[in-house]
Amino acid sequence: MQLTARDLNRTLLARQHLLERTTSAVSPMVQHLIGLQAQANLPPYLSLAARIDGFDPEHVSTGLIDKSLVRLLTMRGTVHLLVAEDALSLRQWTQPRQDRERASSQSVKEATHLDTATFNDAVSGLLATGPLSGKELGLRLAEVFRDAPPTALTNLARVNLPLAQLPPRGCWRRAGGVVYQYVDRWLGRPLVDPDVPARVRRYLRAFGPATAADMTAWSGVTRLGPVIAGMDDLVEHADPTGRRLYDVADAPIVAGHHPAPVRLLGQYDNLWLSHAARDRVTTGENRQRWMGLNGGAAHTVFVDGMLEGLWRVVDDALEFELFRDLTRAEQGELDAETARVERLVGIAGRS
Repeated sequence: MQLTARDLNRTLLARQHLLERTTSAVSPMVQHLIGLQAQANLPPYLSLAARIDGFDPEHVSTGLIDKSLVRLLTMRGTVHLLVAEDALSLRQWTQPRQDRERASSQSVKEATHLDTATFNDAVSGLLATGPLSGKELGLRLAEVFRDAPPTALTNLARVNLPLAQLPPRGCWRRAGGVVYQYVDRWLGRPLVDPDVPARVRRYLRAFGPATAADMTAWSGVTRLGPVIAGMDDLVEHADPTGRRLYDVADAPIVAGHHPAPVRLLGQYDNLWLSHAARDRVTTGENRQRWMGLNGGAAHTVFVDGMLEGLWRVVDDALEFELFRDLTRAEQGELDAETARVERLVGIAGRS
């Protein structure tokens, strides 16, 4: 099937539950999305609020405390909020992405001369008696490896090993520094070898139709082309340029004329971080407006399915920077979304 750019836009929004909100519980939504980028605390809450009607942020906190949800460095070398089952299998699959970071990142440079096996054994021994804060882990490692600074040693540990960030880190409105423990020790369950074809199908259900390059952009994992090409249960579509796109057979395709309501998303959302070209929901110009020196400059406004503005919380109010004028109907939708987010973050709103 030949798909237009708007067909691909609306199909992605539908699979992301951004055309219509759902009454899904938090854990099934996190599982469907295969995690939410969460290096900052607020964005995953905004992402879930945009997708779930009646979203209660305390349900995320409860999940982190009861261990049904986990914060772990995985896709694209970033911290994600994951369901426990994914946390036990995703890190092994994405470890090559972490290995590339170890080879290039300035944050670990002063510790990369250390023997990997010896270093990993030292981390395992230190965490055998219980979790440690990132600071304490670095200081304890520095007692063993005296020629490397504590911060570089902590960063090397998080890159080398599947260390979960424990609560209260990431809990709603609760302060907490980073405390680490091996994810399998924290969950009391063994790590699981990833089923890559199953991972492909799940990605396509949430982000498809797509190419191997798209899945690499989402995950940071390379050499997926032969895996996808060898899966005879997938169907094929074509984008406006004729490029081949893969998909699961029973996933819906939504026509481009379907309306897309205004949505306020966080500084990072998998919606626009999970395809190679990033053009399904933004132009290159508008993406550059979002980009800061070290990542996203602000939270995001989506209008008619596209990135059309930025927003921030300034002096207990939402402040907007829109990239184009809105129609009266679009402004009404933005006002309604603004009120929802104001209630979520606990500010009074506009007078």
